[in-house]
Amino acid sequence: MSDERRLVAGRYRLAERIGRGGMGTVWRAVDEVLAREVALKQLHAQPHLTAYELATLYERSRREARSAARVVHPNVVVVHDVVDDDGRPCIVMEYVRAPTLADLLQDGGALVPEEAARIGLGMIAALRAAHSAGVLHRDVKPGNVLLGAGGRVVLTDFGIALTAGTSTLTQTGEMVGSIDYMAPERIRGRTPGPASDLWSLGATLYQAVEGRPPFRRATAMETAYSIAVDPLEPMRQAGPLEPLIEALLSKEPEERPSAEETERELRAVRAGTATAERGLPALGAGTAAAEREAPTTGTGTATAARPRTVTQVGSGAEPTAARGSGRRGRRSRGRRKWPVLGSAVVALAAAATAGVLHTTGHHGESTSATRPASNGPTPPPTPTPSPVPDGYHLVHDERLGVSFPLPDDWKAGRRSGDEINYTDRSGLAGITIGTVAPAGPNPLAHFRDIEANTKVNYSTYRRLRMQQTVFRGQPAAVWEFSFKGRARAFRAIDLGYGKEGGREYDIYLSAPEAQWDTYRPVFDVVRDGFTTSG
Repeated sequence: MSDERRLVAGRYRLAERIGRGGMGTVWRAVDEVLAREVALKQLHAQPHLTAYELATLYERSRREARSAARVVHPNVVVVHDVVDDDGRPCIVMEYVRAPTLADLLQDGGALVPEEAARIGLGMIAALRAAHSAGVLHRDVKPGNVLLGAGGRVVLTDFGIALTAGTSTLTQTGEMVGSIDYMAPERIRGRTPGPASDLWSLGATLYQAVEGRPPFRRATAMETAYSIAVDPLEPMRQAGPLEPLIEALLSKEPEERPSAEETERELRAVRAGTATAERGLPALGAGTAAAEREAPTTGTGTATAARPRTVTQVGSGAEPTAARGSGRRGRRSRGRRKWPVLGSAVVALAAAATAGVLHTTGHHGESTSATRPASNGPTPPPTPTPSPVPDGYHLVHDERLGVSFPLPDDWKAGRRSGDEINYTDRSGLAGITIGTVAPAGPNPLAHFRDIEANTKVNYSTYRRLRMQQTVFRGQPAAVWEFSFKGRARAFRAIDLGYGKEGGREYDIYLSAPEAQWDTYRPVFDVVRDGFTTSG
């Protein structure tokens, strides 16, 4: 190859091409001044660009060097220098002799959750350092994660990084980045923030454990729409990482966990100690659930009743569920309005076709961003009900039109029209099965409506997670929260699912927080064996 052995900027001797794509070539080179190996990113000539476009591209490349050089951290690739070669900027970086996470995941490969969490810890450490320096990465993905010797994880290629206080260097309608890992707010044309990088981290972790990007479709246009509006397909292999990934992939930035919370959860998964006591409770694999709790006062015993809203706490009892505040009265009847995507998504798809969108691999080499999925979209799985395990019996409720397994020693409690409650011997833990008809466009709106009332009436309420998802091929929602009663703290988990105009079904477990690990599996068994006659 003609460029091999060529000297760049009178100092860097090109030795071996290690990556090449639409935007540039990455070389392994030798710094002849310091006698060390480096990686040199060299932009291609772009004869089809105007002088203005070329100047913009070159300035973006120089900005990459300036942005990355501000971030000094073991998990961020070191930028040594930026030089010009025949008028084109070249970025000289630390050479990491390592494959990328994308290499490890090619052909649908996947990792166990603990190993994915280990890699995620390196990524979140790099992002925390970058965000502290006022730098957004904007292209977090498996191809930009180097897996070095000794377990080192390195985030590379700040090629489209954005530094606070600088312009975006993109023309109107252009969106730069890798479509599979681009946060919904960026697709909608909003200004990205640190939460946008965290969404991309979530998409990367999803692929690491599931073997595919979470929203990939056959074309860039379909992928963009899917990211912006589609619920997340249930995970099958994420295990203890599932609640964190679901939270990171929330459509709204403010609903995602912080970098600190993300790091804490990754450490727990890595150590095998993820529990419901942390900021994001540990859910079983495949769980789509939500948590609510408001025990009601009985004859001296607080029973775990399903709350519709929560009244103020009295001085002598546990919090009580407000009477006469049924779910139907507060359900939003209006159709959910998704944000107008039109021009932003059309521009994004056009940009992908024109080569404005780029993905990156080893040390930032580019590849096509419009690679279609090999077998098209993966439909959500439709699990069949699980058999009734030992210690459970099957309950048939003709009024609600449902059947489900229940622990043998749990007893039926109060019935209130469209729901029935079952409690354990202590009366502190319970399962409630409820229905609502007609169902709205998505149970998420329903949960948000109830939450708004709960926040007003109950000061110790704390949301842990609220997430739109899919269950048995139907729209579903996740809502998790905790609160403190007079004598103890409670947690709960609730799955709501159903098609608009039909019937929504809700499966809800509440229990004392101190015994959550004991009661949490009951929800899994009830959920997995739940069937309807409608």
